[in-house]
Amino acid sequence: MDFIQSKVDDLCKKYGTRNPFELAEYLKINVIHWDIHDEINGFYQYEKRNQLIFLNNNLSYDDQRVVCAHELGHAVLHKRSSVPFMRANTLFSIDKIEVEANKFSAYLLIPDENLFDSYDRMTIFDIATLYNVPLELVELKFKGLF
Repeated sequence: MDFIQSKVDDLCKKYGTRNPFELAEYLKINVIHWDIHDEINGFYQYEKRNQLIFLNNNLSYDDQRVVCAHELGHAVLHKRSSVPFMRANTLFSIDKIEVEANKFSAYLLIPDENLFDSYDRMTIFDIATLYNVPLELVELKFKGLF
């Protein structure tokens, strides 16, 4: 089990939920639904000891849930990092932290409970549909198994 999966499992066990909105509330991370430009689904910001997740309120609930899980990954794994700032003001690659946030959301939104009972009879498309997540998250979680 890798560090990110362990972190997700610990959070889910401690708070009894896989819902990213509920986890954000438990962790005292403010989720703000905002009218953001269509090209931006959401972003995480750390400012003066306040953690904020901004979500595009024009997205469907399922899309907001996925984006919230991704941004929650940034909040938990990269607490003081600001991807928009890094992208705009530095030459640092943000690929690694984006992949880590995606893995966090995959582990959070796709539970392991049915891993061997039913996933072996399902395609990655079935799993994505079952949990209302993008296909890319299923591929990340089950890399090499399909």
